[in-house]
Amino acid sequence: MSDGKNGITYADAGVDIDAGNALVDRIKPAAKRTSRAGTMSGLGGFGALFDLKGAGYEDPILVAATDGVGTKLRIAIDTGLVDGVGIDLVAMCVNDLVCQGAEPLFFLDYFATGKLDTDSAARVIEGIAEGCVRSGCALIGGETAEMPGMYPAGDFDLAGFAVGAMERGTDLPHEVAPGDVLLGLASNGVHSNGYSLVRRLVEMSGLGWDADCPWGDGSLGEALLAPTTLYVKGAIAAVKAGQVNALAHITGGGLTENLPRVLPEGCGATIDLGSWALPPIFGWLAAQGNIAEAEMLKTFNCGIGMIAVVPADKAEAARATFAEAGHEVFDLGTITEGAGVSYTGSLK
Repeated sequence: MSDGKNGITYADAGVDIDAGNALVDRIKPAAKRTSRAGTMSGLGGFGALFDLKGAGYEDPILVAATDGVGTKLRIAIDTGLVDGVGIDLVAMCVNDLVCQGAEPLFFLDYFATGKLDTDSAARVIEGIAEGCVRSGCALIGGETAEMPGMYPAGDFDLAGFAVGAMERGTDLPHEVAPGDVLLGLASNGVHSNGYSLVRRLVEMSGLGWDADCPWGDGSLGEALLAPTTLYVKGAIAAVKAGQVNALAHITGGGLTENLPRVLPEGCGATIDLGSWALPPIFGWLAAQGNIAEAEMLKTFNCGIGMIAVVPADKAEAARATFAEAGHEVFDLGTITEGAGVSYTGSLK
């Protein structure tokens, strides 16, 4: 090798190791906030350790989920309002885990960009840590990839990985049967699905992200970036109390496609669309594109972010459990004989 004088460096090629190290130092306090029973190591190792026995499990089954934030990231990047997408990332993973009956234990993230902006990346990862705190899981590791030439300037992408556990034999769905009651837990907006259509509808409206929100306070961009609701603590409390037979996270595919995922053969569901008020954000989106009701119901959550299937004799107790966790609860309908989801009434 040469003596290296005037030689090219990794930084010259676009990868700044010092910036990566600075990011790790900045996010260590955020990650430390997420520590919980079972956490064994901090950031910086080649792998992350977690003690299932230390978390209180005797005969555990592990459950894993992975997801991203989708094109909601485009709005966050274009507006610079990146603080909430980390919460979205966690929510999209852990809300799925609880539908299996699992308690989220730990989380790992993947952040990829062309040129690392330490402040922007730290804000995203601090949001991830906040999502972990709210859902009771530990942020125990991750990867920051700086890849020149792979992303346009200022762009980044996210992926999340969550692992949870449950005691053997406690998995959901379980004993779903005709007569069970459907409880809907309110969403706080679009959450993290359907944003390719959302962005198209905003373009059709002629409004910019900084325009006043047509249905509420703040800007249009801020309203559309409201972080996905985390349902973990209420859902786990209801599961441990034996109050639910199934949980369905209402993501891409809306109510029409997600509720059937927890229904056994021979069971369908009837939902009264008049049992809750359609949030104004969805009415505005529908109006921009003259979108049919059926299309709304299989694209967006339409105000219901999670559905709990509960035995009729436990419905009152389940309502109280979810309400105590801060969720607005609606009586949507019932499990029926048949297949698929049918609707009565209309979205209003």
